[in-house]
Amino acid sequence: MLPKKISGLLIAFLCSTLGFNLNAATLRDPTLPGNTSGKGKVVSGSSSRHLVLNSVVKKDSSAYAVINNQIYTLGERVKGVKIVHIGKDTVSLSDGRKLTMFQAITDLKGQ
Repeated sequence: MLPKKISGLLIAFLCSTLGFNLNAATLRDPTLPGNTSGKGKVVSGSSSRHLVLNSVVKKDSSAYAVINNQIYTLGERVKGVKIVHIGKDTVSLSDGRKLTMFQAITDLKGQ
């Protein structure tokens, strides 16, 4: 009687842990900005032109922009478009686009 009860509990435990692992693989990272925020993203018809400004680092006369998780400096090209200005939370491109960091990040900068 006891071995049947233990094997039943073991089967129930294994099924619940397998189900938990399958659900955990599909969870979304809660630290990522929402898809409908509109900030930090450039909407275009082509996904090859989709650019996201992740962060900006300015020190003395140097400025670096992290766009699509790649580091760029002033004058470099990202997806064929030249970076013409790097501000404290924006990047201007030669084709007229202006990338802005996600608003929640820029709100916390001065505090």
